[in-house]
Amino acid sequence: MTGFHLTRRSFLAVPPLAVAMASTALRAEGPKAYFPPRGKWQRKSPAEVGLDPEKVQQAVLYAQANGSDWNFGRDQVRSFGPALGPVPNSHAQTNGVILRHGYIVAEFGDTMAVDPVYSMAKSLMSTAGGIALTKGLIKDINDPVGKYIKDGGYDSPHNSKITWRHHFEQTSEWEGTLWDRNANFLGTELFGAGAMKPREIHDPGTYYEYNDVRMNRFGLSLARLFGMGVPQALKENIMDPIGASETWKWLGYDNSYADINGKKVQSVTGGTRWGGGFWTNSEDIARWGLLISNNGRWEGRQLLSDKYIQDSVKPSKYGPDYGYLWWLNSTKKKWPNAPATSFAASGNGSNLLWIDREHDLVVVWRWAKGDALDGVAQRLIASITA
Repeated sequence: MTGFHLTRRSFLAVPPLAVAMASTALRAEGPKAYFPPRGKWQRKSPAEVGLDPEKVQQAVLYAQANGSDWNFGRDQVRSFGPALGPVPNSHAQTNGVILRHGYIVAEFGDTMAVDPVYSMAKSLMSTAGGIALTKGLIKDINDPVGKYIKDGGYDSPHNSKITWRHHFEQTSEWEGTLWDRNANFLGTELFGAGAMKPREIHDPGTYYEYNDVRMNRFGLSLARLFGMGVPQALKENIMDPIGASETWKWLGYDNSYADINGKKVQSVTGGTRWGGGFWTNSEDIARWGLLISNNGRWEGRQLLSDKYIQDSVKPSKYGPDYGYLWWLNSTKKKWPNAPATSFAASGNGSNLLWIDREHDLVVVWRWAKGDALDGVAQRLIASITA
């Protein structure tokens, strides 16, 4: 127990953990579903929700021992190139939350610190796209984006083939320059260690590439579809209904503004590669994870359609165990000790939201070391007693 201390937020002799586990088997809201009201979150001991306290503690200790060494001043520009938007000078120490049946069972570190989530924002962009599908703004995910968006971005013979599905699966192969960054990542000065060599551009829908420029194009297209900024659509349809705090923000770049319905609107990014991105605390991420783990349902309200959620976690044809901007575990290569049905939002740093609906667990872990999530998942699953 060396190095641990009890706090008012602690409900057992386990340090708070940034691993949020809130999963509800592959079903809609069930009899055990709990949804925290705004500003409050009920905590239960591991034993009360069928977990072995000592083994949960082992998971927490493991997480605390595997914090990130990411340093903005040392790593940001070298890795990604010059920033176009806000980048913090520092970040919180490793922290997180573990949920079972929606209740907080363990937490560690400063879970209220507001930091960028990096590419976890891609899964949030998927959630924003899920709003459009749920509301019928996108009538068919296989429709060409150019059928809806008339800003010139889909006019070329190549780009005209791009469908909404291609954006969701990162197979769009969109060609062009957006916010001063080319979609091919050509140029070491602009892209740092992430610069690429010229390659053949494939037909949309036939080639997967993890690509922030193309993700940002998806974000701009969604903003035009909503007729408002993506953050406003997310706030009204997801973050307010699930009781998120008022401290989160989704930022674009200094130059990523577009005219939408006669208003100057900042188009947001799918990560913090060049600054900006989604910034929030671990508890807000846990609420979002709880919504997804309950198949888009929150206290009797279907905020995201069940079909969208289920389709989101099916492997795409070309992606490396990838769904609709969610990392999957279908082949169990990513997390060998976790269920094949588990999935995650993941960002540089590492920033992680892991969802295991088979065991009704949600884990949020901010600023983790590399691929250490499998070790936490292994220990948490071993803790299950009922």
